[in-house]
Amino acid sequence: MRAGIAAQALRAHRWAFVGPASTQTVAATVLTATLTTALALRDHPAAEISEAMVAFAAIAGYLTVLLVGITMNAAIAQQSGDIALLRAVGATPGRIRRAVAVEAAAIALPAGVVGHLLGLAAGREWLGALAAHGLAPADVRFAVVPWLLAPVLGVLVVTSVLGALVAAIRPARARPAVALADVATRRPRFTAVRVGLGLALVAAGVTLSVLIADRAAEAADDAAFFVMLSLCVGVGLLGPVVLRAAIAVTRPLTGLAGTGRLAADNVAVLSRALSGALVPLVLAVAFAAVKVAAHTTATHVTGRAGPAAEVWLDAAGTGVYCLFAAVAAVNTLATVVVGRRRDLATLRLAGATRGRVLAVVICEAGIVTGTALALATAVAGVTLVPIVHSGLGTWVPYLPPAAWVTGILAAAAVVAAGTVLPAALSTRGRPVEALA
Repeated sequence: MRAGIAAQALRAHRWAFVGPASTQTVAATVLTATLTTALALRDHPAAEISEAMVAFAAIAGYLTVLLVGITMNAAIAQQSGDIALLRAVGATPGRIRRAVAVEAAAIALPAGVVGHLLGLAAGREWLGALAAHGLAPADVRFAVVPWLLAPVLGVLVVTSVLGALVAAIRPARARPAVALADVATRRPRFTAVRVGLGLALVAAGVTLSVLIADRAAEAADDAAFFVMLSLCVGVGLLGPVVLRAAIAVTRPLTGLAGTGRLAADNVAVLSRALSGALVPLVLAVAFAAVKVAAHTTATHVTGRAGPAAEVWLDAAGTGVYCLFAAVAAVNTLATVVVGRRRDLATLRLAGATRGRVLAVVICEAGIVTGTALALATAVAGVTLVPIVHSGLGTWVPYLPPAAWVTGILAAAAVVAAGTVLPAALSTRGRPVEALA
């Protein structure tokens, strides 16, 4: 029966699972490319680049665990109403959890295979690019490793299933009437465990940043990623609280406009669903800011630019990871918008024009973008200060204005791609069709 429930859920919510599937494909691509490159350089005398590839593969693994789990969590959260109905007709919590696990595995396996094949091609190109920039010897050869598919699929399946099970905890255990009421009202619930864990992770990130500020530069660089990861996950858990605080700050600016008021109210109601997108969005912006500012601060303080090959390697790796996180952010936001298509149709039936509906979504995107940029700036600052202090002896990072503008535009583009674009596509037809 659980396989039947899973199959029906996949058919009924197929658009909600597009996001997790594409994120899993990107994850498998990045994992395969970095692992195959690391294995190709494993026994080569160029130890530094080999160690860098191992570090890249490790970071890719951490990001996969985090981002795949988040997108699958968002997809399963869209089924809360269906889960409540299943509970009402007698389905046990255990049966719900098993069905959800089957759904997650059914999405992860084909996405992992496709991503692995793409990753083999990407790994070959990546190795060639390293050789072209003098970072790898010209005679190094790319080799396909048959057994690598197994760990890649294992990581995707485990993270997808865990993310799905976490999303199903509350609706599977709640009483059907309570669950249906929560779905109808979309009340964001703030549990003490969630808030406590979020505060603990933020405190851990800040504490680790303070501890490594006086360590050797290499040790500070190695620990910086974990500072950032702890802070990003922490602010994600605190996302509903943070978004509501952002609304309280921006409401005076939108108080005179009906569109702005409606957008603020929508973000408040959807704060828990939208908080999942804050983690990859803040991670992408903060990661890019840290990497760029590390080089620009060094040039600003010393007056010398870093070696071109090292700068290229950092920029290429940063681009890959930021793209990975941006894909997860777009997919998470798009999953939320897809779940709102009936709400958007209802607005149009109530008299709102398509342009007015899209204006509301644009205002919502502005609130999310502003919140994410503020959080990313704080995370990047906490992460970057010990790096520049231990390596350059300064407490003040330097980031050129052009980099700030680029970061703001990139974040706005990512949020717009995940909110405004799917909203525009879902409102093209007649609203009655969406309700049907």
